[in-house]
Parts: sequence; C-alpha cells; structure tokens
Amino acid sequence: MLSWAIFFLVVALVAAVLGFGGIAGTAIGIAKIIFIVAIVLFLISGVMHLMRRA
Repeated sequence: MLSWAIFFLVVALVAAVLGFGGIAGTAIGIAKIIFIVAIVLFLISGVMHLMRRA
C-alpha cells in the first residue's frame, strides 16, 4: 500500500513539473490518504501483535 502512495506522489510531482495543477493536486491528495491509511493499519497491526504476545 505504501508503494501506491509513493506512486501517486511521483505522478503528482511529474504533473506539477509539467504544469498540470488539477492532476497534481488530485494525485497528491490520493497519496496523502493512502499514506495515512497505511500508517494507521501499521499501528493497528503493531498493537494487535503486542496484545497477542501478552
């Protein structure tokens, strides 16, 4: 999932360099959402792992 966030970030950077503001804004928004979801899932996974060990 983190790879998708990086992919959309790269798309946003390329679109920004080429001057496509709308596409860049949309791609960076998607990248932010996917990154946040990946971090939340990682934290939930870590907490669940610690709860199983106890």
